[in-house]
Amino acid sequence: MTTNSSSSPTTTSTDSGEKTAEIPIEIVSEEEMALIEAALAAAAMPASHLHRNSKSIRSFSLLSKRGLSACTSTGPPDIEDSGRACGSNSPSSQKNKRNRMLEPFLHRFRKGRGLSVTDLTGTEWCEKQTEFILLFGKPKKTKAMKAGSARHVVLEEEVIKRVKVQVESAEDVWALKFINFIVGTNQLLFDGLTRELPLVGFVEGVWMVGIIDEIRMPVSDSTRFPVLVDTKTRVRATLPGEPQKRNGRFQLMCYKYMWDTLVADKFPTRKFYDFFTLNPNHILSPEIRDNTAKSGFPSQTLSDVVRYFGNSCCSLPMAHDQLLLRYELQEDHSLLGEDEFTYDPDLVKVQIKSCLEFWLGKREASYPPMEELWKCKFCKFASVCPINSDPDDSPGKPKSEDIPSPDLTPK
Repeated sequence: MTTNSSSSPTTTSTDSGEKTAEIPIEIVSEEEMALIEAALAAAAMPASHLHRNSKSIRSFSLLSKRGLSACTSTGPPDIEDSGRACGSNSPSSQKNKRNRMLEPFLHRFRKGRGLSVTDLTGTEWCEKQTEFILLFGKPKKTKAMKAGSARHVVLEEEVIKRVKVQVESAEDVWALKFINFIVGTNQLLFDGLTRELPLVGFVEGVWMVGIIDEIRMPVSDSTRFPVLVDTKTRVRATLPGEPQKRNGRFQLMCYKYMWDTLVADKFPTRKFYDFFTLNPNHILSPEIRDNTAKSGFPSQTLSDVVRYFGNSCCSLPMAHDQLLLRYELQEDHSLLGEDEFTYDPDLVKVQIKSCLEFWLGKREASYPPMEELWKCKFCKFASVCPINSDPDDSPGKPKSEDIPSPDLTPK
């Protein structure tokens, strides 16, 4: 594996005298590298063997899209939600349990973690399904989901080389995210392309995290604005229906909203440290400090890295108003089609606020509209969902056999 530690692309000469660009580095921990290697192995594995591997295959970047650690993805309740409640029957513990149950989902399941963009898109797809996932755990990943995850690892490694780095604290983990942002945006400015770029921002009064699949910098425009791109993989050689396209558009618009907020506004460092319970003066691990020095922004503490991160944000332009969704066939990665659309700032703000009403406990979970109840056919919780209470004549049980399958690959 190539180990070029420079934050901006450099060139080397070949035997023929030609100059070639070296690919920038993204640094990850040992554990995360093991997950990446497992994902790549799964991508090369025959489809018949994929279901035998019960361990989730997730890269560091894909984990970040769901949350801030392996525990942040929408999944089974953590020990605070289950083990503690089962460990005592005292009146005080029962009272704490009741109070815990009354807490908004944002505070109960995302306290000190932040909402991921996938949390919002899952809510837009079906709030009741999101509620079931939070309370009872996420269903097992399908073969299609695993293949989609592995494909994104391959796409990333076409432009980013990963280097193992030992992390020792939460401050180290966050430092890595900021370092990868700095390296990725430098690559964007120099090469015109980067992938799997981590984002964190304070949006509509809530901390949000996400990772952009791909960012392109046009070379022909007089004013260069980064174009945000998201790639969806499809099992069938068909384009998705409008509800799935709408969900993908919402995801990309959330990324642009976060990007533009980082570029236009000063990063609220004090709020960031307080919310994620981080020590800005924490001394980073030796490997991280070594990598920052080689990358051109030597840092001893998390505060140092955050300062460089803020400077990088100030040097970036707003994202282009034209956003791009790409649809690939999983079988051979051929392009099925593209959906280019225009950013709608009012629409995305309204949609985010609507999702936050659910997460903040301001209202109960809603169901999809009548014309989209075909989604129930593909939901693992359909049999226990109140909307399907009548087994003989439920609007959530489609009769047609040719209803398109939604693309629910988590990212």
